[in-house]
Amino acid sequence: MVLSALPLFPLGSVLFPGGVLPLKIFEVRYLDMIGKCIKTGAPFGVVALTQGSEVRRPDNAEQFAKVGTLALVESHSMPQPGLRIIRCKAQQRFRVTRTEQLKHGLWIGDVERLEADVAISVPADLQSAALALQHLIDTLHARGVPDEDFPFDAPFAYDDCGWLSNRWCELLPLATEFKQRMMELDSPLMRLELVNDILTKQRVI
Repeated sequence: MVLSALPLFPLGSVLFPGGVLPLKIFEVRYLDMIGKCIKTGAPFGVVALTQGSEVRRPDNAEQFAKVGTLALVESHSMPQPGLRIIRCKAQQRFRVTRTEQLKHGLWIGDVERLEADVAISVPADLQSAALALQHLIDTLHARGVPDEDFPFDAPFAYDDCGWLSNRWCELLPLATEFKQRMMELDSPLMRLELVNDILTKQRVI
């Protein structure tokens, strides 16, 4: 399915499907965009910056990856004029086929939705990655971390290779370029195998 003129939000991080994205919006180009998304219930696209910075400057030549993730606003507040705080849920991946930057700086693009990860159960030799994440989430719950500050949304699909690998990719201190390659992988099992190797090397498991 093709989406035309999708508003794009270049960030210095990679958004994985099923993830949570909290943002503080203060640039005019994004305040207007998010306001329209909230009003219509429409998504926007998150793409990882490959050049430039998140905040627009005269010398800032923004370039970004061609594969991104749709984001849908789940909650929002406006504590003061010119500042909107939102919490989004990541949806489906997409590939950008055309981009255009509008006069006020907002990027829009035509995008093709990519297939969602095939549901694959976590094999026995990778179960330690699931147990480690479950322990981490149980610890956060025990510490009383409020829902609005929790890094993941329930339900927790510990036995799904895609969900499990995506959550670890969000948590691990990996280079943005590497996270982007992981997000673009079509095989959730391969993604989890790579994550498991990293967890083992870092002695997390």
